[in-house]
Amino acid sequence: MPPSKVPPSIRQRRLGAELRRLRERAGLSVTRAGELHGATQSRISNIESGGYPVSADRVRALSRLYGCSDDALIDALTHMTGGRTRGWWEEYREILPSGALDLAELEHHAQSLRIASAIHIPGLLQTPEHARALFRDVVPPLSPPEVEHLVSHRIKRQAVLYGERPIPLLAIVHEAALRMGFGGPEVARDQLEHLLTTSEYPHIDLRVIPFGTGSYPSSGAGIVYFNAAVTRLDSVQVDGDRSEFIDTEPQLIKYRAVMDRLEMDALKPDASRDLIRRIGQSI
Repeated sequence: MPPSKVPPSIRQRRLGAELRRLRERAGLSVTRAGELHGATQSRISNIESGGYPVSADRVRALSRLYGCSDDALIDALTHMTGGRTRGWWEEYREILPSGALDLAELEHHAQSLRIASAIHIPGLLQTPEHARALFRDVVPPLSPPEVEHLVSHRIKRQAVLYGERPIPLLAIVHEAALRMGFGGPEVARDQLEHLLTTSEYPHIDLRVIPFGTGSYPSSGAGIVYFNAAVTRLDSVQVDGDRSEFIDTEPQLIKYRAVMDRLEMDALKPDASRDLIRRIGQSI
């Protein structure tokens, strides 16, 4: 079977990258790995790029070949195979940037999420009107259909919190994001009320970092930390001047520490809700 012409998803690329890392740690070249596995060099390369469908059995065989003895990691890798079944986000492939699809896919498969944002309410907690106000202010301006595509995609992503399998979310928001007032007073008040409502869900932990707290690590960038079944397979999205997805071990260690620091600096949930109420009453 030739490599699929459908672009590999971020999950498939990550699976291939992890198999490449295992091979490199084993000290095997692509050619030697192919010889030992009974496959061509191009087959191994295509698997590692995410461009070739790989079965759970093949993942286990390659893991054994590379000397991996971490059963939890191997099991997690096999669960990343899943054929070429695509999620709801694929309907946006020709409409939105690939990064938007990658974000939705990572959220869908995450075991839990940790988000930090200094200027914006996290997308998973935005109301449609708040999101619409943000997209209408993009420069250069977007057409009305483009705005609506972005809004619908953002709202559909929220199924990870309110669907059949809601996942735990820790959202750390700076007070500045609560006071931005995007969309005008009515939209801003509705957004704050929405935050108060969602913060009462048992799987949603919303915390605010108030003005006057002091230094704020990585304050110039939004952070989404995707917790996987095993820590090694975690991912991070850093949204600064440009959005990027990170999965190297040193960067994962860094952003776990950043999120730990932010959680420590933030108000507890009840105090956070009190602050949100006061801000809403002042609008």
